[in-house]
Order: sequence, then structure tokens, then C-alpha cells
Amino acid sequence: MRETMPEDLVSEALRRALAVRHPVAGLIVHSDQGSQYTATRFRELPATHGAHQSMSRKGNCYDNAPAESCWSRLKTELLDGGSFPGLEEARLELSHYITYYNDERRHSALGYQAPNHFEIPLQTSSPKCPV
Repeated sequence: MRETMPEDLVSEALRRALAVRHPVAGLIVHSDQGSQYTATRFRELPATHGAHQSMSRKGNCYDNAPAESCWSRLKTELLDGGSFPGLEEARLELSHYITYYNDERRHSALGYQAPNHFEIPLQTSSPKCPV
């Protein structure tokens, strides 16, 4: 996390996620059309790992609905209309929340499983991804 969100920040986050998770080919990396995600270096990164980049269409908020739902839950459950006193507090609280969200929080769209539990059977199968 930083005060701003330059391309190298989002690229480094994706590089780390790919290195830790080792996704099978066909992963879809979804984002909006922000300059960080349209930068050449970021756009090349998914391709080098057998992933596909998908971006929301301009003006279509429904393209990114699953990610927006996650941000909405985070704001409601963690911030409750407030804000963090500083960047270090934000890092700590967000780290704890993301761990909870992925490991424990059940999601109705995933059959009331936490994302990490839902993902386990998917890690051994190859997704069918139209290119």
C-alpha cells in the first residue's frame, strides 16, 4: 500500500500473487480501465503467466460487480463509514480483514464457503477460458 497507486504498485501486487498462488493457465485478471492497468508493463504481466486480462467497459459498473461487491463489504464491515488514522493502521487492518475475508467469511455466491475453501477443487482442474 502507498498513498498513491502507480503502475509499479499494482504490477508488484500481481507479481506477488502469481508467485504465491501459482494459478493454472487461464486465470482471468479483471480490472477497471485505470492507467495502472492499461500500462504496457502491467498488461504484459498476465500474459507471461498464461492469464488473460479483462477490463470493465467504460461506463458499465456491472462488468466489475464481483470486485465491487468485495470493496462494498470491506467498507461496510471494516470501516463502517469511517476512515483509518494513517497508512500504517490501514495496512494492519486491511491485512487482517483480507485474511478473514479469504479464509473464514462465507459467501452465498460460493455455496456459503470462504473463497480459499471454494478454490481448492479448482486448483487441480484446468479452467475453460475463451480467448
